[in-house]
Amino acid sequence: MKKYIPGKTFLSVLFILNILISTLSVAQTVKLKIIETSDVHGAIFPFDFRNNKPSGTSLAQVCSYVRQERNNKDQQVVLLDNGDILQGQPVVYYYNFEKTSLPHILSQAMNFMQYDAASVGNHDIETGHPVYDRVNREFNFPWMAANAVDKKTGQPYFKPYAIIERNGVKIAVLGLITPAIPNWLPEKIWAGMEFEDMIQTAAKWVKIIKEKEKPDLIVGLFHSGVEYNYNNQTADMPKNENASELVAERVAGFDVIFTGHDHKIWNKSIQNPEGKGILLLGPNNDARTVATADLVLNYDKPSHSWKKESAKGEIIEIRNYKPDEEFMQKFTPAMQEVKDYVAKPIGNFTETISTRESMFGDSPFMDLIHSIQLDLTKADVSFAAPLSFDTKIDKGDVYVRDMFKLYKFENLLYTMELTGKEIKGFLEHSYSLWFNQMKDSSDHLINFKLDENGKPAKNARDNIYELKAPYYNFDCAAGIIYTVDVSKPEGQRVNIISMADGSPFDMNKTYKAAVNSYRGNGGGGHLVEGAKIPKDELSKRIINSTEKDLRFYLMKWIEKEKTVKPAAFGNWKVIPEEWYQKGKEKDFKLLYNSRHSD
Repeated sequence: MKKYIPGKTFLSVLFILNILISTLSVAQTVKLKIIETSDVHGAIFPFDFRNNKPSGTSLAQVCSYVRQERNNKDQQVVLLDNGDILQGQPVVYYYNFEKTSLPHILSQAMNFMQYDAASVGNHDIETGHPVYDRVNREFNFPWMAANAVDKKTGQPYFKPYAIIERNGVKIAVLGLITPAIPNWLPEKIWAGMEFEDMIQTAAKWVKIIKEKEKPDLIVGLFHSGVEYNYNNQTADMPKNENASELVAERVAGFDVIFTGHDHKIWNKSIQNPEGKGILLLGPNNDARTVATADLVLNYDKPSHSWKKESAKGEIIEIRNYKPDEEFMQKFTPAMQEVKDYVAKPIGNFTETISTRESMFGDSPFMDLIHSIQLDLTKADVSFAAPLSFDTKIDKGDVYVRDMFKLYKFENLLYTMELTGKEIKGFLEHSYSLWFNQMKDSSDHLINFKLDENGKPAKNARDNIYELKAPYYNFDCAAGIIYTVDVSKPEGQRVNIISMADGSPFDMNKTYKAAVNSYRGNGGGGHLVEGAKIPKDELSKRIINSTEKDLRFYLMKWIEKEKTVKPAAFGNWKVIPEEWYQKGKEKDFKLLYNSRHSD
């Protein structure tokens, strides 16, 4: 008969209990819901400050959805944002540049919503070091961009990745930003950084994360689009702007990749180099949708690891949710303060101006911008494009909010040196993007994307006709008199007759040109592909740059003028006239019938 030893038996029971407790502490099955917002562009509140009316989508409504999902005790929620949140609605502009003594409304709101991690977007960088550095300090979560490298240290300027744990599951989230920023933004805005290729950076950091963190899941949070061939790029081109799908296909290790930047909805499975399917997900812009990944993981005891049993993507419509009551109660005073700010009158317009006219020819809307650019810079020639597809400013009192219709982005204003030949090349490039080569008066004027039958193609998602190139690249010019012959092929359409004052235009003479910083840094290809100026020489052509964004100077100009009489200069026209008129009438209906305003 065995001798009973109380102490030994007690220790044995305690040991067994510890094993049971440790086993039970790790759930056998964990359901994860990862929620992604992206390209919110300042849509914090259910109110459109630009148009002074309620809006259907906002972070306040995303907050309701997230609260609902967190209240579901059968799942664990991870909340991510994918960049481009600091630019867009006047509310973020106000906290970016006007009210800087208190924490930014964005960091307050996102901390309240308890975001777990976020990536940096190109329009966040566009706000400048003082703004994004400040917000980065205020966030209670990692703001990431592994491929935005500090030149001094060789390390990421922002956090490269985040580690999030849910019920014993270790999740690594790698953040990347589109590396094309130097093509659009002046160096002073991103000084001290360089932007590396996404595919190379992803491969590098996945290896580091696996070795150092040994995560159960790796998630990509990439502020970059999916269509790698956008703007004539190729899959093997270094620093591709939209490389999210390329990373999914070429870098093993990811379980889910969230996209952004292109304002397009994505929900599909991609095969990685090991033949495994991974989710590729992305919402569109302005908090209209969020992308979610629902994953089920089972704990495998023999290997002491989590195994992914299933993964499903879904796109959630946010307009179906009411604004979160606690969110609105907390932040309504800030919303009202911004309403008061944008309601400040700054001048008076004698006529209503609309960007619709700007899509087809010379217009009062565009020539108002040209007037201001020429006045500010004293340049010989001004270039500008419509930055909103369908917006207007009514005659009568003009308010601060109208400046966000007149000029949508935080661009600086450059004065650059261009020869007459380069000015012509610039315009040839613009009109090749903008207008179709018409065969006769029954043809289309606008350069649409075409279907397999050669007819204008509709976007399957929105059921609207798609342009072949973005409208914000449709630059026209002031300071010169010229025609655009749409019967001729690309590169042979623009005929510059004279300067605006009637003096000769000289192809060999050097002129001063006013352009925004996006265009001046090579955005759209007008200077590099059109004017044939090497990319690394563009900075040498800059004579002067404004310190503040162009919108600020537009506002001050209108305040000084008090009464503004918008009118088209009539300095350029499209020919043949009959073809132009019929093409315009036809394409106006295609572009604007049943289409909402931006």
